[in-house]
Amino acid sequence: MPNSGEEWQVARRRKGAGRKGKIPHTARHEPGHADAVDTDRTKQRITETMAELRCADFWLEWRDRLTAVAKADSPEVGGDPAAGADPGPEGGDRAREAPSGTQECVCYGLGSFSSCVTARYQLAMLLLILESLQIPMERCSVYDPVFSSGEMEEGKRAVSRPTLFYLMHCGKALYNNLLWKNWSRDALPLLTIIGNSFAGIQDRMIQRELQRDYSYIAHAVCVCEEWPLRCPSRLLDIFNDTALITFKPCGLCKLPQSTWGEAPEPQYQHCSDLEIIQRGLQR
Repeated sequence: MPNSGEEWQVARRRKGAGRKGKIPHTARHEPGHADAVDTDRTKQRITETMAELRCADFWLEWRDRLTAVAKADSPEVGGDPAAGADPGPEGGDRAREAPSGTQECVCYGLGSFSSCVTARYQLAMLLLILESLQIPMERCSVYDPVFSSGEMEEGKRAVSRPTLFYLMHCGKALYNNLLWKNWSRDALPLLTIIGNSFAGIQDRMIQRELQRDYSYIAHAVCVCEEWPLRCPSRLLDIFNDTALITFKPCGLCKLPQSTWGEAPEPQYQHCSDLEIIQRGLQR
């Protein structure tokens, strides 16, 4: 946390990983901005925002929901709530084998929290979530194109142990890419997502376009478990349409066997408003 003496882990692009970045919607990053940041003042503001959120009724609701889901998904009933693995009887072997306390967190699209109020609130919420779920700071990686080109990702990140993805206001393609990269009965139960509601995405899109352009979201919305994470009206621009999303092995069995065949990589050739920077298009 900002006042705990712990430091952020610097996220470096993994070998072979595609470059990605959500087009920032909250702040413009200007050359040399990072060098001008008042680090002490920024830490103070984040600490103050955490204190504000910690006392808010909606955070208490978020916390209770997050910890309840984490406990339900832990390898042993009443076990470490940070484990996040699913004890379901079908297709959850990798999840059950994950040792207690090994859950990681990956954050995409946070934005410039030193200069943007929205990003600062979202970072403060992330820190509260890490604290509540007992995820160590060194197991949290943060990526965003406003940091540097090295922090750009397309969301194509495969997981091998329970991982929380914090994706506030990220583009649909990033969610779709994440689902594609983990499209199996073993891997999906390892994902916990805090971000845009899949049901909300479905409601706002023409169904044939959702199935054509974001087929993995279209499949996932039918089998995921989703809980709305509500917020007060004054913070709607920051936390609107946020949900907690998980995948139970028993729910994945609702999809036909053909769904789990060779999963084609998304291309997005029909998407004129794509909200990520694709590999090969980055200058």
